[in-house]
Amino acid sequence: MIVIEQAKAIALKPKHPNQILQTIPTARMLKYDGVELVVTPHKLDEVKVLRNLGFEVPSPILHYYDWTGRFTPYEHQRMTSAFLTMHRRALVLNEIGTGKTQSALWASDYLMQIGKVKKVLIISPLSTLERVWGDSIFMNFPNRTSVTLHGTSARRKKLLKTQADFYIINHDGFNIISDEAVDMFDLIIVDESAVLRNPSTNRFRTLRKFMDKHPETRLWLMTGTPTPNDPTDAWALAKLVDSPYCTKTYTAFKEAVMMKIGQWKWIPRPESIATVKHILYPAVRYTRDECFDLPDTVYQTRKIDLTPEQKKHYAIMLKHFVTELEQEGTITAVNEAVKLQKLVQISCGVVYGDDGRHIELDCSPRVKVVKEIIEQVGNKVIVFVPLTGTLNMLEKELSKDWNVAVVNGEVSSSKRNDIFHNFQNEKNPHILIAHPATMAHGLTLTAASTIVWYGPVTSNEQYIQANGRIERIGKKHVSNIIHIESTDLEYRMYERLKNKQKLQGLLLDLIQQETR
Repeated sequence: MIVIEQAKAIALKPKHPNQILQTIPTARMLKYDGVELVVTPHKLDEVKVLRNLGFEVPSPILHYYDWTGRFTPYEHQRMTSAFLTMHRRALVLNEIGTGKTQSALWASDYLMQIGKVKKVLIISPLSTLERVWGDSIFMNFPNRTSVTLHGTSARRKKLLKTQADFYIINHDGFNIISDEAVDMFDLIIVDESAVLRNPSTNRFRTLRKFMDKHPETRLWLMTGTPTPNDPTDAWALAKLVDSPYCTKTYTAFKEAVMMKIGQWKWIPRPESIATVKHILYPAVRYTRDECFDLPDTVYQTRKIDLTPEQKKHYAIMLKHFVTELEQEGTITAVNEAVKLQKLVQISCGVVYGDDGRHIELDCSPRVKVVKEIIEQVGNKVIVFVPLTGTLNMLEKELSKDWNVAVVNGEVSSSKRNDIFHNFQNEKNPHILIAHPATMAHGLTLTAASTIVWYGPVTSNEQYIQANGRIERIGKKHVSNIIHIESTDLEYRMYERLKNKQKLQGLLLDLIQQETR
């Protein structure tokens, strides 16, 4: 097989030329150097037919697409995009931190260019609507427009009428607009689609009903952890992409991958992993370790809204700082660090009263995002929390679902050593929640490859040293650093920490911005 890029054609030397000539009307016989070849246009439809006939022909995106944007695609991203262009319904099971978002957007953009897709609906977690999907579209696809469908039910439906290429909504929000979205989208992308794993939920039922009504609509499901709890989690995903190997009913699949022990208990069958791999079709998967050209460390951001209670306290605190500045005329570096920390405290959900007591604020969206990340990663995770009061609150929440260990200034040296040893060498603890100041130089915690920053610190040294716990010689995986933020201040703090810049002047900039 030869790809003739100048002519956008494929030349083949098949054993049975008529098989192609009778199936593809645009195919022609051509004699070259005394050799008879079959030549077909190198287009999406022709490639699909050739693949069905058993020929390994590359997707046209690999030869004719410009790969727009600020980044040069990694090889696994190119292959993931190519895979998506060739499948109307498909699963992307690449691990977290491998750039699934950009791969899906490149594939979408290509399909738009060739006229196969006009409008795309992206369904994703609330924390990734703007900071991940919205930003990726804005920064890499200057000729494309997007709108985020967020807010009240009426506002979402109104925004749905906006003319755009990409429409972005959270998982539960799709139920609100599904009736209004009839015949509107040519492609639906579901990010972190493991949330659809329970076929009895409204999330699954709404999407399945929608897809049944729109069989021509493309559907790409993306998750790095398709079976976070049990092998049965795979059934709903396979059903949505119309896997030919999926059982007709959930019950039949459960009996195939699980066996009953006693009256109530079910455990996975020994062959369950192979069965799951078989039904999750068509699918592509790359682990971070297979992506040799990835950078050593991948940074991600999850953005969530403050709760009404947090917004109230944040506004009061900021107003207080504005008044202080007007009266004193300046802010010292020491005072600025203290004031920054107070604003971060509010974002993290725990503030300190004048008497030293911890006062908890509703911060359920931030806690929910931490849980989502842990579930998406699947492996061990380190969560850095810069505030002791917040750390205790988070331990209480995460301990409901995982085995958790905590390291802060109150934990003795000997107990810390036990925790670090077990985290590095044993199955449990699965989650390590730590104050970054307790992460000593030289400490190795490469059992985890993902660090979640629940909130930013005010110390460059603490940030660098804490991240360095998984950046060790002999580490087995690409490191994944995830920043959680709710405010512009937190975003700026993370950017300066990441770029090893001082935080001095941040608060003054923020106050000046607020008073303009």
